[in-house]
Amino acid sequence: MVCVTAVPHPRSEAAAPTRAGRRSLALALLCGALGAAVALLATRQRWSEGTAAVAGGAFPLTAKGSDVTGVPAALAIVGLAALVAVFAVRRAGRLLVAALLALSGAGITAAALAGVSDSSALDEKAAEATGDTSATVAALSHTGWPYVAAAGGVLILLAGLLALRYGRLWPAMSGRYERGTDRPRRTARPVDPERPEEMWKALDRGEDPTGA
Repeated sequence: MVCVTAVPHPRSEAAAPTRAGRRSLALALLCGALGAAVALLATRQRWSEGTAAVAGGAFPLTAKGSDVTGVPAALAIVGLAALVAVFAVRRAGRLLVAALLALSGAGITAAALAGVSDSSALDEKAAEATGDTSATVAALSHTGWPYVAAAGGVLILLAGLLALRYGRLWPAMSGRYERGTDRPRRTARPVDPERPEEMWKALDRGEDPTGA
């Protein structure tokens, strides 16, 4: 009679965290890099458009995302820096950097959604076009690029959440150049004075074969 046990093999239990760490790492890198690229691209596109009333008629006005708000682009760069810094720190430092990454994504999303209905950038352009400081934009409309920037922020936020959850399983940069981790120097091998070839080798190395 063959007995079947339900106890998992120790190797499978040990490999599970490794697989989870690799998958979460790959997903976080993809989300973080893609989110930052999307957010930066979206801020360079036209977010809103309208017209200003001038003597010759209606003057068309447009505003890019960078004209409306500079927060998404700035936080996208911060998010990229935090994504790289996650691998340079350990333990509590990694948690802090992961939290900064998540907050960067949340900030991008909030700022982009707030820019959907923002008309201040076009109002300023209308005032410049008409020469009237109280002039405002007319026929205001918005494009879908603010929502694209918000989606980029969501991706960065997801990368930060993954770093908070699985960051302890991710590898860190090598510490061979860190202070206090100098490699031990090799001690000189004792020379047998009875062997002439050893004496010549010691002289080539600048050592005294006689030990005096």
